Amino acid sequence: MSGEQIGLWVGFIFTLMVFSYLLGDNALYRIAVYVFTGLSAGYITLVTVDTVLLPWLRGTLLNPGADAGTKALAVVPFVLGLLLLLKTSPRLGRIGNIAIAFIIGVGTAVSLVGAISGTLIPLAQSTGSGVALDPLNSFLIFIGIATTLAYFQYLARRRTDGRVQRSLLTRTLSGVGQVFIIITLGAIYAGAILTSLTIFSERIGFILARITGG
Repeated sequence: MSGEQIGLWVGFIFTLMVFSYLLGDNALYRIAVYVFTGLSAGYITLVTVDTVLLPWLRGTLLNPGADAGTKALAVVPFVLGLLLLLKTSPRLGRIGNIAIAFIIGVGTAVSLVGAISGTLIPLAQSTGSGVALDPLNSFLIFIGIATTLAYFQYLARRRTDGRVQRSLLTRTLSGVGQVFIIITLGAIYAGAILTSLTIFSERIGFILARITGG
């Protein structure tokens, strides 16, 4: 048996182990997840070191022609990494919050800009341009977005009896938004199941065809 056939058999076995989760959580599924997690972590580490850290060092700290500002900037990621390592210490853990705050702040800013420029603005433009072509769908999209946003707001007033309750309009809009959320999650879940079954059947067919030489 060649090395390629051994690899195909191993892939076939691990595929069955992963999809055994459809029958419930079991030891075979957990073993497959542990193996995949370990291999993924090792692979990501090697790729990060080879394609990110080493080129960064060669272009900054280890570059004889780099100026002082470039070398100072190159130290920043390593300082943040050291601060993150301090989170493992009970006494010095608070110092590591500086690195976490920096990472969260930068990540939030990038995500916010990406969400606005890449999602909200194009969605508003496409919805506005489609009003004349398909006013019904555009109206449903607007109602779905507005009511879904209303569902996730928690402003309320305190009544005379001490209970906190949202207004009737807000509760109505939230109810409509909840319907849109349920339909969306149901469609996503059904699509995920169909996609998983399709991938499973194609994977099994591919492995069996390679093993049998078909």
